Amino acid sequence: MNADEIVLQTVDALRSGRTILYPTDTIWGIGCDARRADAVERLYSIKERDHTKSMLVLVRSMEACGMELPEAPDGRPTTYILPEAMWRRLLGNTVADNLPAADGSLGIRVPQHPFCQEVMRRLGAPLVSTSANLSGHPSPATYADIEEALRARVDHCVPPLPEFESHESRGSRIVKLEADGRQTVIRP
Repeated sequence: MNADEIVLQTVDALRSGRTILYPTDTIWGIGCDARRADAVERLYSIKERDHTKSMLVLVRSMEACGMELPEAPDGRPTTYILPEAMWRRLLGNTVADNLPAADGSLGIRVPQHPFCQEVMRRLGAPLVSTSANLSGHPSPATYADIEEALRARVDHCVPPLPEFESHESRGSRIVKLEADGRQTVIRP
């Protein structure tokens, strides 16, 4: 099976409301169509994760946000936790109600990963992304590090093709932005 066929299968799974295990620009993740509250709920169940710990959304670009976001000094992928007013400019009402945190904020990242970008382009929607591990367990740097129990819970697993590999073995840098422009680095 080639990369294009895998992208098509993944998009079909997402359109059907299924969960996926997939490569990102950082570590392997599990996710779903960010518009589907039922699929988001399933991710919480798969990870055995408390609903107070929100998940992030991958988007194709931040242009619609109309804001300049700071870049990581080392070029590391960066997740921005945005207050509701900011992320709504970018996403409107297109994300499931059970995605934002209790304070209304939402983590957003633009992955520089061809697989993620192509899946989002064909789906026409952002993707939910959370590390491919059970809550409290170590995050997997490679596909081989993903626990079999987690793989079995996800509806669709993207195979670990060389062209999908990321050379980043850490999670993203996390920066929280406030409406007044203040920034707090949560994870360097």
